[in-house]
Amino acid sequence: MTDVTQPAAVPADSGAVAKAPPKQARAQQTREHLLDVAGELLAEIGMERISTNLICNRAGVTPPALYRYFEDKYAVIEALGRRLMDRQNEVLVAWMDRYLPLGIDVVTANIEELLRETARVTESEPGGVWIERALHATPKLSHVRIESHRYVTDRQVEAFAPFFTDIPRHVLWRRIRMAVEFGYVTDEMLSEEDSISRDDVFAEAARMLRLVLRGEDKGGLA
Repeated sequence: MTDVTQPAAVPADSGAVAKAPPKQARAQQTREHLLDVAGELLAEIGMERISTNLICNRAGVTPPALYRYFEDKYAVIEALGRRLMDRQNEVLVAWMDRYLPLGIDVVTANIEELLRETARVTESEPGGVWIERALHATPKLSHVRIESHRYVTDRQVEAFAPFFTDIPRHVLWRRIRMAVEFGYVTDEMLSEEDSISRDDVFAEAARMLRLVLRGEDKGGLA
């Protein structure tokens, strides 16, 4: 998307180089096990109290084994965040592939399906919503969320641009970027706001996102 003016991806604050995921099957299983355990612990005790020692104790591994894969607890949570974001993004790409060939009206009619599928991914992930909260609230981790959201914004702009040829790319990017953030907040809200039913959260969020894509006045995309 060469004609969109946007900031560069935000680097990690720590300056540490992330360790590449292992290639051997057994090592991959160990790393995934550590991430699953860390997600469970994050949901139980929160970002402030979680530590590599607690993760090791729960996972049944030694600290040196954990440090083969992660520098510190922030690296563990960053890896959790990237795994969750990747799985959520796979849902989005599959959804666009499914409905975009049928036209923009079909896309907007099925936004609620996307929200529900994304929520299922989050809820199936160990510590899912707590990972999202950590990415929101921890300065060292915010780049994971921002990079992921810019990536899916780019994908959507490329997909939707042919339907909105009268809108400058930078305006389209800005509006879709804000819609992506709104979808993320909706996902978090499902576990926080018990005075609104889940069905109503999905329905209202989908209605608002349809306004972004279709618009009812000149402020919308359509």
